[in-house]
Amino acid sequence: MMENNLQTVLELKNITKIFGENHVLNGFNLKLVEGESLVIMGKSGSGKSVMVKCLVGLIKPDTGTITIKGEDITSMEHKELDILRNEIGFLFQGSALYDSMTVRENLEFPLRRRKDQSDHFTETETLVTEALKDVGLEQTIDLMPSELSGGMQRRIALARALILKPKIMIYDEPTTGLDPITAKEIIELLRNIQLKYKTSSIIITHDVDCARVISSRMILLVDGVNYAEGTFQELSNSDDPQIKAFFKN
Repeated sequence: MMENNLQTVLELKNITKIFGENHVLNGFNLKLVEGESLVIMGKSGSGKSVMVKCLVGLIKPDTGTITIKGEDITSMEHKELDILRNEIGFLFQGSALYDSMTVRENLEFPLRRRKDQSDHFTETETLVTEALKDVGLEQTIDLMPSELSGGMQRRIALARALILKPKIMIYDEPTTGLDPITAKEIIELLRNIQLKYKTSSIIITHDVDCARVISSRMILLVDGVNYAEGTFQELSNSDDPQIKAFFKN
C-alpha cells in the first residue's frame, strides 16, 4: 500500500453531519498521503458533497476533526482558513468559470487573491502561460468561456486550480457531463498532471474508467461511512453485492 513511510497531508476522523433527521455523515474517516490519488465513489445522497464542503471549510462537521498539513481546520478562523486554502486546488463539477472574464482573467483571479502574490506582470504572465500549456490550451488565452466547448472549459478550470501550485487537489466529478471521448481526454490529463506535479489528490467520481486509470486507492462511501477501501483491482474483484454494484456498467 502507498501509505507506508509517506507523510499524511490530510485526514478526516470520525466526521458526522446531521441535517434535521437526515444523518448524512456517520463517522466518516479518510487519510490522504503525499503523492496519492484517492478516489471516493458513492451513490447520490451518500454524503460525498457534504464531505467535500466540510473538507474545504464551507460547513463545519457536528463532530470529528479535519486536519490539513497538521492543522485542524474545524477550529480555524476565516483568515487562517483562507491562507491554508492556497495549498488546495479545487476543480468544480461545473467548471465554475467567470462568464464575464476572459480565460486570461479567470486564471489571473486566484493570483490576485493571494495576499503574498506580487503584481509583477512578467511573473503573472509566466504562471498563466505555464498553466495553459499544462492543459494544452495556450491559444485560448483571450477567449471568453462561452467560446469554449465543455471539455475546454473543464481544462481551463483545471489550469486555474493548478496556477498556485497546490500540494493538494480535489476533483469533484471531473468527467460529469462530458462525452465519452472528451471524458477519456480529461482522465488522461488528470493522470499526467498527477505524474508531473506529484500532488496529493482526492477524486470524487461516479466514473469507473476514471477510477481505474488514476486511483492508487479507493473508498466506497455508503450511508455516510467508509463501506470499503482498497485498490481498484481489490474492490472490483469483490463478491460483496454492495461493492459489485459500484462497478456495473
